[in-house]
Amino acid sequence: MKAFLISCVALVVITVGANQLLTRVGPSSAEATISNDNVRLSN
Repeated sequence: MKAFLISCVALVVITVGANQLLTRVGPSSAEATISNDNVRLSN
């Protein structure tokens, strides 16, 4: 039971840490997928 509780706490810590790291490091998914510079529009 002790190992299970420790693994649950580790899961929460890793999840929160990864969320904070990814929020600070890279662009959001909206910024990464919306780009008007690479769109070819026909005349």
